[in-house]
Amino acid sequence: MDFPSEHGQMITEPLLTNRKGGIRTLPFILANEAFESLANYGLLPNLIIYLTREYRIDAAKGAHILFLLSSAINFTPILGAFLADTYVGRYRMIGFGCMASLLDHVLYVSYADVSSILNFSICPTKLNPEQGITLIFMLQGMVLLWLTTFPEARPPPCVQSSYNCKSATTLQLLLLYTAFCFLAIGAGGIRSSSLAFGADQLGTSNSLKHARIRESFFSWYYGIVAASVFLGMTFVVYIQDNVGWMVGFGVPVVLMILSSLSFFVASPSYVKSKPRASWITGLAQVVVGSIRNRRIKLSSQATDKVDYHTKGSMLLVPSEKLRFLNKACIIRNPQEDLTPDGKASNPWSLCTVDQVEDLKALIKVIPIWSAGMLKSVNVSQSSFLILQASTMNRHITSKFEVPAASFPSIVVLVITTWVVLYDRIIIPLVSKVKGKIVCLNLKQRMGIGILLSTISMAALAIAESFRRETAIKEGFPEDPHAQLHISAMWLLPYFVLSGLAEAFNAIGQNEFFYTELPKSMSSVASTLQGLGLSAASLVSSFIVSAVRDFTKGEAQESWVSSNINKGHYDYYYWLLTILSLVNFIYYLVCSLCYGPCREEKWFNR
Repeated sequence: MDFPSEHGQMITEPLLTNRKGGIRTLPFILANEAFESLANYGLLPNLIIYLTREYRIDAAKGAHILFLLSSAINFTPILGAFLADTYVGRYRMIGFGCMASLLDHVLYVSYADVSSILNFSICPTKLNPEQGITLIFMLQGMVLLWLTTFPEARPPPCVQSSYNCKSATTLQLLLLYTAFCFLAIGAGGIRSSSLAFGADQLGTSNSLKHARIRESFFSWYYGIVAASVFLGMTFVVYIQDNVGWMVGFGVPVVLMILSSLSFFVASPSYVKSKPRASWITGLAQVVVGSIRNRRIKLSSQATDKVDYHTKGSMLLVPSEKLRFLNKACIIRNPQEDLTPDGKASNPWSLCTVDQVEDLKALIKVIPIWSAGMLKSVNVSQSSFLILQASTMNRHITSKFEVPAASFPSIVVLVITTWVVLYDRIIIPLVSKVKGKIVCLNLKQRMGIGILLSTISMAALAIAESFRRETAIKEGFPEDPHAQLHISAMWLLPYFVLSGLAEAFNAIGQNEFFYTELPKSMSSVASTLQGLGLSAASLVSSFIVSAVRDFTKGEAQESWVSSNINKGHYDYYYWLLTILSLVNFIYYLVCSLCYGPCREEKWFNR
């Protein structure tokens, strides 16, 4: 893999002379994440149909289940990041996630050949004996797979009226929910560490050349994942619609096997950073220590007090921001506070300067992290978009109609296209003309993304207004499933703008958190965006519930009615537009208060 230098030339030599790590390991890490994304996102779009048709679950309840699943998938990576950083390491965490995800996809396959799947799924563990713990999950998966081959594992086929169809039993639902749990656990293992693990292979140098290589890796990582999501939402969804659930859910099993193999095959070449002491414990010690030492008076002179720091640390004194926390690292009495070898006698009363600065760094990025929340709320509206698209003309030719569930893949296509254009054409060309590296800084990219997300919601509100007017004019106010004479291309501006918003904001967020937070928290830094998505799902649910309760009356439908022709989803989208605009202003304030980030300091040298 090549990376453009500041003069537009390709850099091929960095880190290739090292025995471990380097650019040569990145294709395997990228392939691992690509196959995992292709497998998982191939399942998600059509799961609502799978639940309603195969398990007799009500559509509303099914949507609620998938909403919780989405929240869990975005939340578990933060737990995986904690375990990776403090206990098991990123390498083992990714391997664990591969196996858990593989088990999840195996659970979806009914009437499959158990012995053939077992032979393939054992292979990754043979490549790496350290992953023995995952055998427990594999055995559980094999047992559950075996149980799904029995007729009692699912509701019987419905051949009569839907009113006489039997619903899924408690045991059948338990098997289904267990599969969802494996999906969330697998996502927590792989997505929590994959990006940071790849960055580990490039070293910790802060030179301008390495900063450019790291930026390019982040862009390619997100672009490749986006391309995989696009293929999953189109290719795999098409197979499920036209071939059946057996093959449609069997393809992700094969993809997860390839994901595991692509990761473990390069195992001898990886840089495997050892886990460090729990960063959560360290941060908690700072809070407790500052409270215990709250009576200490801080002078305006930093040299008046002796600060505790570890040997070889680059930080000898704490910064002046959030000065209350500095009390946790002040040595009051060396004979009582320190042991003979110079360590803190009570780490809950005396912390290092590094611990104090780590907590300050985390607190400092929280406002900017929260500013991306509403942008993520905008992204979570895909279920409503599928309802809209299903009523519009989606024919490309007279014989081919685009599945409604595949329309969100346009966002992914836009992201992938922009990453290639930005990284391979725009930046090298402008840098060559200027004679130096020229690119938007991280805060500019995140801000542009939030602004574009605001504009995209306005475009969606306009499109929905025209769609609803068409439904009423054509006489279908009572039929939310009627096919209207309005092209689904009305939704295209929203998808394009939303894709550009993600390309600017999501990539910028990942790189911003990774560069601004300490290296000991790099896995957590790479999953903060996912944590925002998880929180945004809950916020989105709250907004929908509030809008439904406040706008529904005795004689009128709510804005978010199940009948999209009688509701006013255009009003709902305008509300999100206003909230997004307020959020953009909030982000500008947070950005100004944050000050220059590390990346800006490097480029200003």
